[in-house]
Amino acid sequence: MTCLIFGVVFAQSSTFFTKQGATMDRKIGKHFEIPAASLQCFISLTLILLLPIYDRIFVPIARNLTGNERGITFLQRIGTGMVISILSMIVAALTEIRRIKVAKENGLIDMPNATIPLSVFLLLPQYILFGIADVFTMVGMQEYFYDQMPDTMKTLGIAVYLSVLGIGNFLSSILISVTEKLSCRNKGSCWFVDNLNKAHLDYYYWLLASLSAINFCIYIFLANCYKYKNAQNNFSDQGESCSPRTLLAS
Repeated sequence: MTCLIFGVVFAQSSTFFTKQGATMDRKIGKHFEIPAASLQCFISLTLILLLPIYDRIFVPIARNLTGNERGITFLQRIGTGMVISILSMIVAALTEIRRIKVAKENGLIDMPNATIPLSVFLLLPQYILFGIADVFTMVGMQEYFYDQMPDTMKTLGIAVYLSVLGIGNFLSSILISVTEKLSCRNKGSCWFVDNLNKAHLDYYYWLLASLSAINFCIYIFLANCYKYKNAQNNFSDQGESCSPRTLLAS
């Protein structure tokens, strides 16, 4: 349940991030203009580049420090990705503040179809952070559900892992609807309007960062109480039965 907020955050990469990019300068050279949605490929590229680094460099180093064969536990890996997702929302909010500032400076606030003189590649950091978060949380959840589900339900474990993104998108829609109704009670202060230059996406990103931080605190508490089904291999005591693991390695 505590991973669902991560799914809500991840849903922004295919919705509001794309809407932001559509208002910015997307030209490469004089005649070629990239689609705003194409920036999502950087999430996959980050995954492709970092997964080998994680397995070949990070895991051996962490293994020597923790004695855990996987480097860090499943829950530590998932929690690390949650922290990175919070950072991505903070970066997204700061980027949106800058985008609005440039729009005001150029008198484009009332021109929703105008191109803001700001490179779309300014959005890259938040996409890359999403990719890094995926390396930890999404892959960690896949390993966790497969390893910790009963032997006869391992396939169901994969379905549960994938459902996080699906339910996250659904919850994102509900959150947007509720936020829109509450913010529009005061005339002129709606967070979501057709003219993105007059919207307050930065407020929404701050809200998601806050919700993610609260969710992470709950996650830490639950992770510290969790007992693994099987003892994760430890160099110092591979035969020892499973004991509660803390989220943060000592």
